[in-house]
Amino acid sequence: MLPELPSLSETSHTVKMLAIIQQWEGVSGSYTDNTVKYVFLLFSKAGLEMVIFHLLSQKRYTFFINVCSLSIILADLVLASLMATVWFLGADQSFAPCFLLANASAAYGKLPLPMICLGLLDYSLGNICLSKHRAFWKTLWNVFLTFLTWLLAVWFSFGSPDTKLMNWSCGKRIKALVCEVEESTLMSYFIAGLFTAVLLIMLPFWSQIPQWVKEAERLCEAREEQESMRSDLLFTLTSCTETKSDEENYLEDVIQHRPPLWISLTLGFATLWMPFLVMSMGFLILGSGLPAHISVNVLWLECTNSLLLGVVFWIKSRTLGPHNHLPENVCLWSVYWHLSKGTQQKQLPVLSPSKEKINIFYYV
Repeated sequence: MLPELPSLSETSHTVKMLAIIQQWEGVSGSYTDNTVKYVFLLFSKAGLEMVIFHLLSQKRYTFFINVCSLSIILADLVLASLMATVWFLGADQSFAPCFLLANASAAYGKLPLPMICLGLLDYSLGNICLSKHRAFWKTLWNVFLTFLTWLLAVWFSFGSPDTKLMNWSCGKRIKALVCEVEESTLMSYFIAGLFTAVLLIMLPFWSQIPQWVKEAERLCEAREEQESMRSDLLFTLTSCTETKSDEENYLEDVIQHRPPLWISLTLGFATLWMPFLVMSMGFLILGSGLPAHISVNVLWLECTNSLLLGVVFWIKSRTLGPHNHLPENVCLWSVYWHLSKGTQQKQLPVLSPSKEKINIFYYV
């Protein structure tokens, strides 16, 4: 658990908070070294990020954001290992943790802006790059860009934070050694702006959202059925006719209330990421800020990845429709494209075992 941050100080560029390294209680005289708590926190963060990376990331390293996600996990493991080494060796238990945490928070705080800009550029030009270069060279280029991003972040942050230990006391009860760590103001503005934008966009349509979500779920099921049909196309004529009749009747009920494309894509984003945005906004409202080496994580990066993919998908879908070079995302943008534009049915002729022609209806 992160020790309590006793005070906040705001500057023109960064928001600083105090991390408690060591503390003494005046009444009981007990001494507490919080280094082990930071070690546990950092290893826990890295472990949770591995789970999130496994569940949400497509692990296609021809795209820049996916390489960035992996790099954040590796950086967290390196930072946690360094903190664990300091704690295990017991060498200067006060200065070394402060040096690592202060510089780490400064370096992590400089990552969001270049990652967002380079990720957006990568998705915008992805079809051009993939057509001219092999996947191996594209992956190697993304690794180089990610390494360069980290190198510049560390270079410009090294030496800038104040790594000096400060004495802090709360009357005669508690005395502590603390050091300054930085909170990413860009992260705070990003979360607040994104939450506000999604809320304002969806609020006028709140009464129709349940119907749209239900329709999106039906389209997801139809998509899964389509994929299963590709492996087994033999169905009875009765079941196909009944499915078609049911689908047509349902479509007639919802076709008049389809959302515009940008509303539909916003709904796809909000359905998955609104809980994360609400939780993050709760921390901001309550004033429970997090240092940058905690707030800049794989979960935030995957949320940003969905946002960038949604924006690029919306722009390119005007000419390409739902079919483009963009990687598959947890938000299922193609499903919400069909929610807005309407699902088209195509017939696939198949010969049954009795040599009779059967029309199989599927979604595209």
